[in-house]
Amino acid sequence: MSIARSRGKAQTELLRANINDQVSRLLDQLEDLEELKEEFEAGEYEETKEETMAQLREFQEFLERSVQGDMSLVSEYSATILALQAAISQAFKTPEVIRMFAKKQPDALRKRLEALQRDKKIRQISTEQFQSQAVEILIALKKLGAKLSSQENAFLEKMSSARHMEDAVDKLGSGSSVEKDLIMQANAEISKAKQ
Repeated sequence: MSIARSRGKAQTELLRANINDQVSRLLDQLEDLEELKEEFEAGEYEETKEETMAQLREFQEFLERSVQGDMSLVSEYSATILALQAAISQAFKTPEVIRMFAKKQPDALRKRLEALQRDKKIRQISTEQFQSQAVEILIALKKLGAKLSSQENAFLEKMSSARHMEDAVDKLGSGSSVEKDLIMQANAEISKAKQ
């Protein structure tokens, strides 16, 4: 009985190590792909990214099958599964955020948010880049159970409202005076939200 338990424990540890290695490899691949995007030939980037996304989907399926029945693995890798789903669905676009979320690193996410705020202040990144990445980080923090400040919650709400309004405007055609009024109102709200 003790030998079987010891063997099972060793197999679980080996599975953990293999899962961690594979997650790191796939996230490195995604990160490298984004960093080297400009160096790809036309169409090569999209093809390579689709191959990486297919690998992520396959690994997600493997991971979900692997953790079934082992509650310690389920709790340990639930954030990894969510991170992979977010990457696959393109909800998270920043590989660094995906990695920190998958590894359950709320402190690292907070530090990344602080660095983003600093970069925005010194105009190293655009407002749009800041907003996009800040939303990703705040959603990741929220999903990890971290407490968000009232300012952070308000920012998320503002960005959510602006995006919904922008999507609604995009779906509208142009032409009628009602549509033009809606577009003008939406643009005013979006501008206000971006301030």
